[in-house]
Amino acid sequence: MKIALMDSGIGLLAAAAVVRRLRPDADLVLSSDPDGMPWGPRTTEDLTARALAVAEAAAAHRPDALIVACNTASVHALPTIRARLEPGIPVIGTVPAIKPAAAGGGPVAIWATPATTGSPYQRGLIEQFASDVDVTEVPCPGLADAVQYADEKAIDETIAAAAALTPPDVRTVVLGCTHYELVAERIRAAVQQPQLPPLVLHGSAGAVAAQALRRIGARPGSDADDGAAPGLTVLLSGREEQLPREALTYAEGRLLAAVSPVL
Repeated sequence: MKIALMDSGIGLLAAAAVVRRLRPDADLVLSSDPDGMPWGPRTTEDLTARALAVAEAAAAHRPDALIVACNTASVHALPTIRARLEPGIPVIGTVPAIKPAAAGGGPVAIWATPATTGSPYQRGLIEQFASDVDVTEVPCPGLADAVQYADEKAIDETIAAAAALTPPDVRTVVLGCTHYELVAERIRAAVQQPQLPPLVLHGSAGAVAAQALRRIGARPGSDADDGAAPGLTVLLSGREEQLPREALTYAEGRLLAAVSPVL
């Protein structure tokens, strides 16, 4: 089994780590675009072209499924990627976990990039799934970049700035960018109020990984019986290279690095 994941940067590590845990025998292809990130400020046409190139680079390795592990790419480029690759390769997009967050009651905060915050796409999800819940959209400028480059000072500063915009009575936070899932516990610590019950965080990594397995008719577990280590192919703007060193900053990256050399 081979599962490919794509993103502008290392945000795909979260979903890749879930796939690795669910299917330890699966080969993984991680395709990202360090030469072109961030994608958020780009025009829809430019972003779609770059996302399609990243998807096609992954598709050249003949995966059984492709996870678009990027909220921005899923919003703007998913139909184009599906039109190019399906039905040969099932394509699974990433949707902010607004529906399950709202199901647990409010108040809810949605942390997302400035490009996604207030967008018609996100507002549509709120209207569809959380119209009866108190929802606050929280823009997080610079947080994805800080996570991408493992800039500890910038991560602390951007999380603190977003936490200051988050109402103190919020019970649930939706992590509306895959990069944010890599620092989920730091976000929890910044938002958690000492007098309130534990904060609930909703990411997308688990859902998209499970959906990818469902799309190809696979179950969690391992079918390997030869003891061979699963493969990991890393594509950086189409070039086959090694896992970026910044990935080791995060537990998800260290898990994947167990079967891949690191720059």
